[in-house]
Amino acid sequence: MGGSDGGGGGRGGSPGRSGRERTPVRERVPGGLRIRPLAEDDWPRVAALEAEVYAPAGLSEGREALESRGRASPATCFVLETGDRIAGYVLALPYPPSRYPDLERPEERSFTSSHLHLHDLVVADDLRGRGLGSRLVRHLTAAARQGYEEVSLVAVGGTESFWARHGFRPDRRVELPASYGENAVYMSGPVPGGRPDGPETEG
Repeated sequence: MGGSDGGGGGRGGSPGRSGRERTPVRERVPGGLRIRPLAEDDWPRVAALEAEVYAPAGLSEGREALESRGRASPATCFVLETGDRIAGYVLALPYPPSRYPDLERPEERSFTSSHLHLHDLVVADDLRGRGLGSRLVRHLTAAARQGYEEVSLVAVGGTESFWARHGFRPDRRVELPASYGENAVYMSGPVPGGRPDGPETEG
């Protein structure tokens, strides 16, 4: 599920591999924040933040599913950190165009694709309105240039306009299940400077 500066919104077993190795990107953010690659010991805090944001709307998918998506492509998953606190995160993984994760189950396979799906982006409630969601989007876009040519997401919770400002366009031909909530919209957009990385295959 794709998120926004206000919190969640873009939705975005066994570890999968994307078929490509990338160097994780770190970035310092004003105000004592930094963006860094998601680490194994971050999962409890990431899962707690996800539940805090999505559970009230019935969209929380649980730690096991989150971990399966993160492990499918560690180089495109990041956390927003301040001190010992995880204040936000973004999970993205290779997926074929017009397809998206099933929120009711963990990933059961991995894909090799030039298409990246931004499954989830969340910023904590008390840090909303500071442009941090947009900064996470830009950070992911920089990482996506290393082999991807398009990014997709599912905008939930009324965040379609936020994603449109970042160059994503809706494709209402893609049908979404009820698990993504009412008025969810599949969206996609090109990666500026991105490049294809070979044919899509299932792993």
